[in-house]
Amino acid sequence: MIDRAASGRRIVRCPACGGESVYALSNPYRPFCSARCKNNDFGAWAAEAYRVSPTEPDDDSPEEAPEPERGDSDRQ
Repeated sequence: MIDRAASGRRIVRCPACGGESVYALSNPYRPFCSARCKNNDFGAWAAEAYRVSPTEPDDDSPEEAPEPERGDSDRQ
């Protein structure tokens, strides 16, 4: 959620705690609301809590190619 305060500053939602955060040069922790939220997020990142799950096939065996169908011309 982005909101404009009466002073014209952008107010955004802190990605860590969900509280209000001033998104301006006056906030050294932006987009976070505080040093605590910024450090908690950095700690989670450093501990590899944020991961992209690998895309692996469900079955470990290689898929077999289907055998070609025999038509009438292949019969003896």
